[in-house]
Amino acid sequence: MRILLTGSTGQVGNALLRQLQGLGTIIAPRRDQLDLSQPTLVRQTIRDLQPDLILNPGAYTAVDKAESEPDLANAINAESPAVMAEEAKKLGCILIHYSTDYVFSGNKQDDSGNWVSYKEQDAPHPMNVYGHSKLSGEQAIMQSGCRHLIFRTSWVYSLFGKNFLLTMLRLANERTELKVVNDQWGAPTSADWLAQATSDIVRQIQQTKKPGEWWAEHQGLYHMTPAGKTSWCGFTEEIIAQASKRQLLLKEAPHVHGIPSSDYPTPARRPNNSLLDTAKLTQHFCIQTPTWQAALDSCLTNSALNQ
Repeated sequence: MRILLTGSTGQVGNALLRQLQGLGTIIAPRRDQLDLSQPTLVRQTIRDLQPDLILNPGAYTAVDKAESEPDLANAINAESPAVMAEEAKKLGCILIHYSTDYVFSGNKQDDSGNWVSYKEQDAPHPMNVYGHSKLSGEQAIMQSGCRHLIFRTSWVYSLFGKNFLLTMLRLANERTELKVVNDQWGAPTSADWLAQATSDIVRQIQQTKKPGEWWAEHQGLYHMTPAGKTSWCGFTEEIIAQASKRQLLLKEAPHVHGIPSSDYPTPARRPNNSLLDTAKLTQHFCIQTPTWQAALDSCLTNSALNQ
């Protein structure tokens, strides 16, 4: 199997590059070789490489900056995935694409006012440019007729690149107190776990003896996050607790104070509720979702081992 992997310098792409070893010939162009802001180049690259599987974790993820760069966000998050889907359809190729909780408004509640996890069939309603661009990419793929899987995820972190986990570990070593938003809820998602779950699904695709029936049953949209929920403040507290246990902090742990998101205004609005229901993922692929705390534990264990 020839696998074209985009975004290998990003968190999820980097993790996929490691997890996919042994599953095929992996082609992972650098950004200067495959610029997702140029859909025409994306089209020609796919035609030249003739892959059997396209994995597309590559994305424009600068949520606030997207408010002032909507054309660039749309080119990377919507137009290039549309091209990938068109070319995959022509080649008979598989496309696996990653999307986001930001396609939703973040307002889903039950009658008692409690946050309720979004299901795949819930109507999307993005509240910022980034969310709109990712939703457009989803829609283009689903309308293309290519064999596809779309995995929506949230709050992605890893030991690689720039992300909330690494930022909090750095700040924990610099400050005596941290003020973190406590009214936005979600499930922090390890890029390593995302990559592992994806590689397990790729193995299932490779092992099926009846691909037509398999795709008829499995094709479509899935939510892919760990189990449980927390706020950004709660996530920070767990990061510091687990880092302290492993002696990853160079000084006494800082005090963490929760603040409302209104105290931390940003150019792009964020959803208050980023919870995603993963029952469909478990049902169709038998993927066991760890708790978000267990996934963080695994991530930081790797950090301690690599010191």
